[in-house]
Amino acid sequence: MGELEPFNLQKDPKATVQGQSAELFYYQGNDVECYGIADSPAGIYRLELVSIEKDTIFNAYATTTPESDQPYPKLPSDSRLGLTFVGRTSVSLLWKPSPAVSQFHQPTEYCVVVNKKHNYKSLCAVEAKLNDAGLFKRVQWSGLDWGLSGSPPLGGAANRPIVGRQSTKPSAGHQAGIQKTCTGSKNAFTVSRLKPATQYYFDVFISNVLSNVSSAYLGTFAKTKDEVKQKVQELKAGRVTEILIKRGGSKSLRFKPVSSHHSVMVSLQSCYHTAHVQIRQNREVVASQSVEGVQHFHLIGKPKARYLLRLKAGKGSKALLKVHVTTHPSKQPFPALPRDARLKVFDRLRACSSLTVAWLATQALNKYCVYRKRVAGKEKPKELQNHCLDPTARSKSEKVSCQYFRGSNLRKAVMTEHIEGLEPGETYQLDVYVIGQGRNSVKYQSKIVRTRKAC
Repeated sequence: MGELEPFNLQKDPKATVQGQSAELFYYQGNDVECYGIADSPAGIYRLELVSIEKDTIFNAYATTTPESDQPYPKLPSDSRLGLTFVGRTSVSLLWKPSPAVSQFHQPTEYCVVVNKKHNYKSLCAVEAKLNDAGLFKRVQWSGLDWGLSGSPPLGGAANRPIVGRQSTKPSAGHQAGIQKTCTGSKNAFTVSRLKPATQYYFDVFISNVLSNVSSAYLGTFAKTKDEVKQKVQELKAGRVTEILIKRGGSKSLRFKPVSSHHSVMVSLQSCYHTAHVQIRQNREVVASQSVEGVQHFHLIGKPKARYLLRLKAGKGSKALLKVHVTTHPSKQPFPALPRDARLKVFDRLRACSSLTVAWLATQALNKYCVYRKRVAGKEKPKELQNHCLDPTARSKSEKVSCQYFRGSNLRKAVMTEHIEGLEPGETYQLDVYVIGQGRNSVKYQSKIVRTRKAC
């Protein structure tokens, strides 16, 4: 090919053009438009463009061999863009292949464009939005002989233009609220990461990767589905409610005090793994944190306040929680545990068939129950992984004893239990439950211990 040179320098400044010019074609709009004339005489053909509203960008293609060029990829007889799936965050598109691919095997690619405002009539308009910083590029042409005296010789150059263009490699653009993704020769595509309940406009363009000219399929639009509105469960004051949440799921709870109140106490007991809670008071977030064991949230009341709790399980585990709300903070259903909720087994008192376990108590009058269960290895039995399991649900053979206790002095509030009837060299899980006035129990940290083989 001959050396490329800017279009505005191809005119010989010494050449004199004689005769009057005549207007051959006029168009006003923002669509793709073509003009062609057969048996055109030699001369200067001038293209005048006026931007009426604001700065703009345009692509122009000129050739003296339109029959063989076929620059614009041909569209199928049905060029409508089809929707095969519309979800909450994704939409699947399908369109019929272009004859440029299936018949003429031209070097083409499809590009999918998504935005929230409107459909685009041309890929040029899309690229103008995606490349605002580089709108105006000088267009270069091969050495076309325009019939002017002094025009450079063509030699063996082909009479085909080379248009200044952006890269046509498969790419994606995410600017100016537009998402552009080129799919190569694939005539199906799924757009993901969309927002629920939002209307989007979809366009597909097929572009000739050599000439950078493109044709537009008939675009479409669709509104993504709304998020499934989660049912909000009502909480009743003074009642303990069990809430089971699937792995990675969440649930919403609502509490409406029936009368004016000075404060609200929200108590949560996580039965399995750590869960997360967010508490809103009249849409304002007043608490947001992870919950493990028993936790209390003391909130200052407001007139006609409403409370919304959003409980969320971890991605890798389910969650089971007990929830209690009241406008009388002094009435607590869950007994308090001491700061140190561990069980201690005295090694010197550990024998082949017996052992002694100790734990700290509190100053409140509560009932303490001790249970033991033979286990294999150091793994906790699945049925005992529920920290909210009522001790009465356990086998009677596992029960050691129950006793009431009130510690007058926290430093001396130590309880012990001597457990007998164990097997030599066996592993046991020890559990201590504290049961409060509301008959709800809280379990101390379990202890795995092994009896001596020989004594």
